[in-house]
Amino acid sequence: MRIILVANTKGGCGKTSIATNLAAAFAQAGLATVLADVDRQRSALDWAARRPADRPRVAAIDWVKTVGKPPKATDCLVIDSPAAMRKSQMEDLVRLADAVVLPVLPSVFDETATRAFLDKLEELKPIRKERTQVAVVGNRMRARSRAADRLDHFLAGIGQRVVTRMRDSALYAEVAAAGLGLYDLPTRRAAVPKADWQPLMDWLEHTA
Repeated sequence: MRIILVANTKGGCGKTSIATNLAAAFAQAGLATVLADVDRQRSALDWAARRPADRPRVAAIDWVKTVGKPPKATDCLVIDSPAAMRKSQMEDLVRLADAVVLPVLPSVFDETATRAFLDKLEELKPIRKERTQVAVVGNRMRARSRAADRLDHFLAGIGQRVVTRMRDSALYAEVAAAGLGLYDLPTRRAAVPKADWQPLMDWLEHTA
């Protein structure tokens, strides 16, 4: 079983969008996929409830109160974490995970919060011993903008693996509203944003 934790202590950085699109991608690949929601807003659970019955199934479990065990015969477990994580909760989730995907937005506030979160991650044994790998993802980036340039500079200096930079696209809101992910769409329609995802999917394939 592959277990992927999507995490950052900065709210609004796109954790649920990353988690649901990952879950949809794994399901489309024919893998038995489970999406665990640890956030009190339960946005990932709402997404799963909207998912059409004719699409590959993503089973959803509620871990808001207690982190449990994934159902048997699960191939991939994607965990959507809350922004305000207690230290013990962070330790429990990281201990479970094979990989941590950490989205960060082009904002000075996100950069500051992300640096602090990375420092906390580095204190945890699974990260320190490199049993759990971390991938940083630049999210909602707009080409040739000052904010994107600043984020690029920040990402280049954090000493962490930056796997990909995902462009800002209205398509994410559209698929989320329908309980879908980019990988549920015809290749031609989603070709541009999916190109941003391929480095992350390749990294997860060889890491998690």
